[in-house]
Amino acid sequence: MSSHPAEQIKLPRALINQLMRHAQNGDGKEVCGFVASLNGEAVKTYPIGNIATLAEKRFEMEPKAQINALKNMREQGLALFAIYHSHPTSPAAPSQIDIDEFSYPEALSMIISLDTQGVLELRAFRITGAETVEVAIEIK
Repeated sequence: MSSHPAEQIKLPRALINQLMRHAQNGDGKEVCGFVASLNGEAVKTYPIGNIATLAEKRFEMEPKAQINALKNMREQGLALFAIYHSHPTSPAAPSQIDIDEFSYPEALSMIISLDTQGVLELRAFRITGAETVEVAIEIK
């Protein structure tokens, strides 16, 4: 992984705060959802229930909520910008399962780690097949 990511995204502080709050309220379980964009700018979060059996270690989006969120985005002229989820007890880096099960190559994978002594960490990755490249995040 290069130390200078080729790609950079700008995220509004309010949107980052929404993601962090959702992760903090996960009660030891991974939280997940979508981030939608308008003209390439991230504008809205869609928290979605995690129905995974081992929700402390992985996430599986509730199908109906997932479909409803994507439908809502289409109706509002928004695009899928990122899939986000949290890692309650591990770093903000994609696990092998995260990479293997990532099925939206057009979207970013954003991971929030709570395993940071009170400092929340948010990182973004572009996952295409087996290749994972970190994307720099700038707060605007």
